[in-house]
Amino acid sequence: MQRNYSKEYKDYHGKPDQVQKRSSRNKARRKMSTMGKAKKGDGKDVHHKDGNPLNNSKGNLTLMGRSKNRALG
Repeated sequence: MQRNYSKEYKDYHGKPDQVQKRSSRNKARRKMSTMGKAKKGDGKDVHHKDGNPLNNSKGNLTLMGRSKNRALG
């Protein structure tokens, strides 16, 4: 069965709260890059210690490997 990406976007990824969370995660990545901690293609994710992607305070952000960060889910 093929994925229906347009349906996924309409039903989930395009919802205002998901757009806001994605935007905030992107801002966190840019913030870490500006601080010199993250680099393009480094294979790491920005981890939000409190689990809230909307909280981009400096003390809440850290870098960790992709697999470890996504396993915390």
